[in-house]
Amino acid sequence: MSGPDEQGGLGQAKPAGAGPDPVKPPEVSGVDLARVALRAAKEQARARGAAAQQRNQARRGGGLRSGARSDGRDPLPLGSAINRLITERGWETPAAVGGVMGRWPQIVGDDLANHCVPVRYDEDPAERVLTVQCDSTAWATQLRLLAPQLVARLNTDLGHGTVRMIKVLGPGGPPRRFGPLRTPGSKGPGDTYG
Repeated sequence: MSGPDEQGGLGQAKPAGAGPDPVKPPEVSGVDLARVALRAAKEQARARGAAAQQRNQARRGGGLRSGARSDGRDPLPLGSAINRLITERGWETPAAVGGVMGRWPQIVGDDLANHCVPVRYDEDPAERVLTVQCDSTAWATQLRLLAPQLVARLNTDLGHGTVRMIKVLGPGGPPRRFGPLRTPGSKGPGDTYG
């Protein structure tokens, strides 16, 4: 009597060099089709029930009522709501730099703050430049000399790498006007800068 290997049973030997058997997708039987249809019907019924519940709540004058426990619909103190908004939107760095602009005199001192004002902050990760406008050439030079210490101080307050460079602008005079009483080449009140 021959065994299952000889008759082509489960343990049948493959010829040498033959590749793996092609994987056939399992055939879906009637029971599996019924399960798929039942699952789809349940999902549709849940969706219809949820829509009906929403219509009933709208008819009654609103959504769910707040209970004894806190949930996402409860009012928040203004500070907490603003902090949550800043965090959700990713505005931590611009808000911190805005705070620096608000307390500029405490950071740089009153003398420097009276003559140099922060104008803008470029938050591009490659740049991160704080632009400061000075009212005279002398104060612009002074701020350029103090820039490395100021960058270190700002990064201590705001976090490492928040400000990489300080761009110092000199005094900005009124626009040039040409006329009969002007000296050619004169820049007017801003002529001291340069």
